[in-house]
Amino acid sequence: MMLVHWTAEDVVNRINDVLRVYAEAMDYPLDLTMARRGFLYTHTQRAGFRAVATLAADDQLLGFSYGYTTAPGQWWHDQVRSVLDPAVYAAWMTDCFEVVELHVRPDVQGQGLGERQLLALVEGAPERTVVLSTPEAPEQTSRAWRLYRRLGFVDLVRHFRFPGDDRPFAVLGQRLPLHPTHAGRAGQARHASQAT
Repeated sequence: MMLVHWTAEDVVNRINDVLRVYAEAMDYPLDLTMARRGFLYTHTQRAGFRAVATLAADDQLLGFSYGYTTAPGQWWHDQVRSVLDPAVYAAWMTDCFEVVELHVRPDVQGQGLGERQLLALVEGAPERTVVLSTPEAPEQTSRAWRLYRRLGFVDLVRHFRFPGDDRPFAVLGQRLPLHPTHAGRAGQARHASQAT
């Protein structure tokens, strides 16, 4: 396996592979996921765009992550801003890298690929914070939640429902730079109001 940094052009060139991994990881129907091509292309054009991918020896895509500088006027940013306390918004989302997607194929999950992708994605990012949203799930059994907590992510919003998706999501944040040394800190704050 090899972790590589991708340009926007790399993502566009492998867009079908990216959407296939996204569908598998999120358990979404592939045909509906393929309809997201336009959104993904638009994302590659945003300021601060960064992407990483995990490739098998035969160049199969095993996982990917991408994001960009979040800003007013972007759909996700505005949805989250609408429910944040102004002080929490100012502390977390005014100089912020948004992790838009972080996915690993189900058959290779549990091998640390997600953590390596996330750390590589934000390494050297100039923003002050990093934020992401993830479906609500039991923290003890969800690999994604265990990863985010291990890296010190705190709650910004819990049980938020984005328009068009029935599932509740959490919005989580952490200060940059992000280091694996955040793991295991006793008493790590779990909510933004305790961490600002």
